Amino acid sequence: MKSLILFLILLCLWLLMSGYYSVLLISLGIVSCAFCVYIAKRGKLIDDEGLPIFFMPRLLNYLIWLFKEILKSNLATGKVIINGKVEPETFTVKSSQVTDVAKVTYANSITLTPGTVTTKMHKDVFEVHALNADFGNDVRTNKMDRKVTWLEGKK
Repeated sequence: MKSLILFLILLCLWLLMSGYYSVLLISLGIVSCAFCVYIAKRGKLIDDEGLPIFFMPRLLNYLIWLFKEILKSNLATGKVIINGKVEPETFTVKSSQVTDVAKVTYANSITLTPGTVTTKMHKDVFEVHALNADFGNDVRTNKMDRKVTWLEGKK
């Protein structure tokens, strides 16, 4: 079942990015996607970590929220840089995710948000560098942690 889902995802992405829809190119795309799924299956890469299907039902909602946070943080970062009020800080934050995929998603979400970078991960504790205390406080509120835990669907 996961192999079929991976094939469909790859094929849809290939069709969207290709932009050419002749019989030859579509058939080559189908063959390419099937070959990629074969390689992934043979390499035992199709598991919950390689294809986190459990994220899919809530993913769109999370991505909309994350893009909104990235936009707000971009504006705040620009304001801090223009005003020259850069006072970097490093702190640790605990994650409540169960799976490794969700922990990495949380760490990457912190890094994607301008003004903060995840510098280290050790089990459930992340080291975060923030441009100033306001960005650090945004991470320390654990709103993003709760969102990623909700995305994971484990709690």
